[in-house]
Amino acid sequence: MGISDVLSRVPQSVAGFGATRALARLAETCRRSGGLPLRVVLPDRSTLDFGTPVQVTLRVRDPAWLRGLPSLTLGAVGDAFVRGQLDIDGDLLDALPIGARLAEATERSAFTRVVQAWRPHRRAQDASAIAHHYDVGNEFYGLWLDERMVYSCAYFRTGAETIDEAQQAKLDHICRKLRLAPGERLLDVGCGWGALVMHAVQHYGVRAVGITLSEQQWLLARERVQRAALADRTEILRMDYRDLPKRFGASRFDKVASIGMFEHVGLRNLPDYFAAIAAVLRDRGLFLNHGITAADLDSRPVGGGVSDFIDRHVFPHGELPHLHLAAREMSNGGFEIVDVESLRSHYARTLTHWYRRLEAQNAEAARLVSPETLRIWRVYLAGCAYGFEQGWVNVYQMLGSLVRSPGGTGLPLTREWMYS
Repeated sequence: MGISDVLSRVPQSVAGFGATRALARLAETCRRSGGLPLRVVLPDRSTLDFGTPVQVTLRVRDPAWLRGLPSLTLGAVGDAFVRGQLDIDGDLLDALPIGARLAEATERSAFTRVVQAWRPHRRAQDASAIAHHYDVGNEFYGLWLDERMVYSCAYFRTGAETIDEAQQAKLDHICRKLRLAPGERLLDVGCGWGALVMHAVQHYGVRAVGITLSEQQWLLARERVQRAALADRTEILRMDYRDLPKRFGASRFDKVASIGMFEHVGLRNLPDYFAAIAAVLRDRGLFLNHGITAADLDSRPVGGGVSDFIDRHVFPHGELPHLHLAAREMSNGGFEIVDVESLRSHYARTLTHWYRRLEAQNAEAARLVSPETLRIWRVYLAGCAYGFEQGWVNVYQMLGSLVRSPGGTGLPLTREWMYS
């Protein structure tokens, strides 16, 4: 089908606009390359099919959006959806791959990394960014997280687990990796709503401290600890990781975990982050760092407007190091890295669970947050599920032993302890 045939299907009142002609050319390009299961409905209700059968329908509500087609990016589509310029009929998990292919057709692929200067990440800035993301409301998060409200990658042994089962498995996986023993003192940096510290106290007999910058998380975590009668062995503090050495002094903890927190630290601050944790950990103590990492060797963020969308709407000032940078700075902090595990496929599955659960609770979510906020989280969860599936980002658990003097780590010769 030629461009004239495509344009003949668009009413003359619309076809005269250059933006609509560009859309028609894009549809033709996609059809020639095998097609996309997409229908676009224009503001005057005319339609363009990018292939058959149609699986997703994109409804253009604002004609002004069409003018941005020559520089179409996946992030721009997300922005337009959040602003209500576009509506999407169909599953967002199906729509994201289609949007990515459209962006690639305009040479705006998310695989093209963008150069970005490292940010300073000052205390006030970090606190504001945490509030922006985590203080959306505990009720909102409670709609789609598991029963323990674990907001990080779950651990699936078979893939058939519920999100509740997979998150409990993740908590146990962390506790086993840290070789937690009764009477030990555990620190959780970025403790969220307290799931890990409570699990470790209840099932592994430790005494635990959790810290967070989020007021909403701090309040609910303390409340949950009280309700579970764990306050005599569990402390939840609202504080910055940079204050750990001053607050606790040297070698106060046997084990430290940081789960889904170092994404907020900033690339420039990684040395300070690992140094602060090393300062409060005893010699030969174990530290497990679980965090999202860049796939790019130079720690450049995802292109195609994807990182810009996340920075603007979800995670302000977030920066992801590549694994080699994280490992280098962790080693410089005095840790011997004894285990590294990628959980990328686990996180793609986790995010799919979260997205499905939020979709099932859309009506209740609309009562708790604004329409724009709900659209942000719908596209964010679906987009991240797709991004992890495609390998745009990864997530690693790095286990390190703090070695202050020559000698062995004291760990077993094999890693069987992690799975027994």
